[in-house]
Amino acid sequence: MRRNVRTLLRALGETELWAVVKANGYGHGALECAEAALAEGAKALCVATVAEGLALRLELTTARILVMGPRTNREIAQAREANLELAVFEEDIPEGVPVHVKLDTGMGRYGLSELPLGSRDVVGLMSHLATADSDSAFAEQQIERFSAVARQHPELTAHIANSAAALRIPSSRLDAARCGIALYGLSPFGTDPADDGLEPALIWHSELAQVRELQPGESTGYGRRFVAEKVTWIGIVPVGYADGFRRDLTGTEVRVGGELCRVVGTVSMDSFAVELEQRMPVGTPVTLLGHGVLAEDHARVAETINYELVCGINTRPERARRVVVDA
Repeated sequence: MRRNVRTLLRALGETELWAVVKANGYGHGALECAEAALAEGAKALCVATVAEGLALRLELTTARILVMGPRTNREIAQAREANLELAVFEEDIPEGVPVHVKLDTGMGRYGLSELPLGSRDVVGLMSHLATADSDSAFAEQQIERFSAVARQHPELTAHIANSAAALRIPSSRLDAARCGIALYGLSPFGTDPADDGLEPALIWHSELAQVRELQPGESTGYGRRFVAEKVTWIGIVPVGYADGFRRDLTGTEVRVGGELCRVVGTVSMDSFAVELEQRMPVGTPVTLLGHGVLAEDHARVAETINYELVCGINTRPERARRVVVDA
């Protein structure tokens, strides 16, 4: 992850990097990822909720933390006390807490159509790109709309770039860029992360819990979705949709030992099956992500995006650990 931060910093030049660590750091661990990003040069952290910000504040007492989502009056008071910053997208601007006014330049979601009358608590101006990963022409239109307002308020920190824009749309690199997916070595374009110099930070391991031979006509799993046409060895992996390995990942590939093997049959709550070329011993390592097994490839099979897959992985502390390698 530290190398990914450095890759983004090189692309951004003089633009500050603000690390987006919402949704438990996209399933990677919010605190660990925040610490790594800050240590490598990120200037601020971005989260979705006040609760996420408060959790980080307990450990990161001096970090700049921006809450980008909606909040209640009680949460505004909590943010004020914890020295959090808030994104606002309505005319009523909270007092006594630094705010970033969000303009809707084409996302059609949260945001104001114009900057409200001045407030001493407004420190930033922000917007959100809708198509930086797919339609750069529309993204450029959004950037120009936003920049026209930002130029009128040079005293405010202007930020609109996300990971895709930070990597490939130079005009988006204003005062700061809010980068999420690329921090974790995942492609905002759904392609191989290496295309943009990124390295996946998350590795997901399991092992074969059972190996069995199917005779022609025999099946594995609910609904008999996989029926052997010939004598077939299958391995059972003790991971399922309760852990974040989705039901629609049937047909994807994972690495068993050193070989890529196809997921067959129905993915269960706690297990799935892989088709083996030969009998393999119980306990053989299985890599679900990492070492060339890409979230982007899984996403194509599931007809979704890599963001959704990694955010859905169950990374509670008793199942996940932080591994520090040479950065």
